[in-house]
Amino acid sequence: MGKSNKQKSNRSSHHPYTKPPKSDPRQAKTASAIPQQRPKKLQHTNPTIPFTPDDRILLVGEGDFSFAHSLYTHHGCNSLIATCYDSASQVADKYPQSTAHIQELESAAREDEDVDIRIVYGVDGTKLGKGGSNGGGGKEVRKGGFDRVVFNFPHVGGRTKDVNRQVRHNQELLVNFFKAATLLLAPAGTIVVTIFEGEPYSLWNIRDLARHVGLKVGRSFKFQSEAYPGYKHARTLGNIEGGGGWKGEDRDARTYIFEIKDEGPTQAQLTQQKEMKNESSDSDEDD
Repeated sequence: MGKSNKQKSNRSSHHPYTKPPKSDPRQAKTASAIPQQRPKKLQHTNPTIPFTPDDRILLVGEGDFSFAHSLYTHHGCNSLIATCYDSASQVADKYPQSTAHIQELESAAREDEDVDIRIVYGVDGTKLGKGGSNGGGGKEVRKGGFDRVVFNFPHVGGRTKDVNRQVRHNQELLVNFFKAATLLLAPAGTIVVTIFEGEPYSLWNIRDLARHVGLKVGRSFKFQSEAYPGYKHARTLGNIEGGGGWKGEDRDARTYIFEIKDEGPTQAQLTQQKEMKNESSDSDEDD
């Protein structure tokens, strides 16, 4: 028995027992609390540009003409008629930055015979193509044959603070614009409209408005303002003193490409065509 105890004691002295170090529960908790982050997938979305250098383009409702300037300067669009609702003096007063854009566009048209760019003031987007001093844009607009008729961010302005009335006013604007623009399209031409996303713009139901006047949505896509270098959203009422915190080009917006339905023009369109033809013959001398 004594020998056995001695051997046991020797084994214990040769291999002393060492307790493992205690783990710090705070460290374990901290480690488990750190989520495993997966590498983010970079999204490279190439912007959709619905214009080509060969297109004949009518721009409606320009503000400071920065969009027209970008189309010419960065996208090679040489055949442009850029129109605005305001007079020349009103544009200069509301958008002082417009002067440089207009001067460069008009200078390019004078110096290069391949550049056909015109600036037309006092054009009502609901009366496109009408003759005389009715806001239709004169002979050049009435001649039609446009591959693209473009209206960026249509809005009637602050007529009322009542949302329902504001929606109705803008719906009327779009319907009348669609009717007028349809008659100016070249074969296979399209109407391009960009509006902000979300309310109250979604309440306009732009797809339904177009369908009722013989149009359909060919496609739609996110509007990316960075695809048009130099472009700045111009408010209907003009620049805000000090710049303001509101920048339209930073808001989510969507572009709709409208095509004429295959079943041909509606009766309303045929009637409008007849009226425009009569006005054209009666008022050519006024343009």
